[in-house]
Amino acid sequence: MKSFVVADPEKCIGCQTCMAACSDVHRKEGLQSHPRLKVVKHGDATAPVMCRHCEDAPCATVCPALAIVKEEDRIFLNENLCVGCTLCAVACPFGAIALDGSRPIAVAKSYDTFIPSCPRSSNPSTSNPAQFGHDILAWEPGVKSIAVKCDLCEFREEGPACVEVCPNDAIVLVNESAVDTARSAKREDAACVGRAVNLEK
Repeated sequence: MKSFVVADPEKCIGCQTCMAACSDVHRKEGLQSHPRLKVVKHGDATAPVMCRHCEDAPCATVCPALAIVKEEDRIFLNENLCVGCTLCAVACPFGAIALDGSRPIAVAKSYDTFIPSCPRSSNPSTSNPAQFGHDILAWEPGVKSIAVKCDLCEFREEGPACVEVCPNDAIVLVNESAVDTARSAKREDAACVGRAVNLEK
């Protein structure tokens, strides 16, 4: 089964700590700093919208660059392959994919200092590139807009940062182990109820 994170709106207090943590851990990994979940409010309830790592994964099906692939326990988006076509965001039934862009780490903010400033030549045919002045390369690197979605913080041994930092334990990681634990707890509860009924009889 695919793993995913889910939030209990009855416990969520809308503090957005999960969003801040998500943004921080991904930025430190050199990935897009845009949070992979978004806290929304509906009436009196708040809860983060997040990827469910669907078994059929429509986002992976429509991706023309094969940037979204199905792994054993998650749906992984390779930011280096994304072309920003937005098809995955349109296909996602939960609205859990956002398109965003951020300036790459350790990249110059402009390229206007690599050619010395020189007077322009009156005869272009005899001039060399440096004689055109520094403004010929005075441009700012573009910010590539790419898709971002939950990756379950696959680079962290501790697991998803949102689960770890939630002050109200509103976010939980659902995986095979968690499902087995829940099943065992339900069986135990059912057994207790059965024993209580028998004692009453």
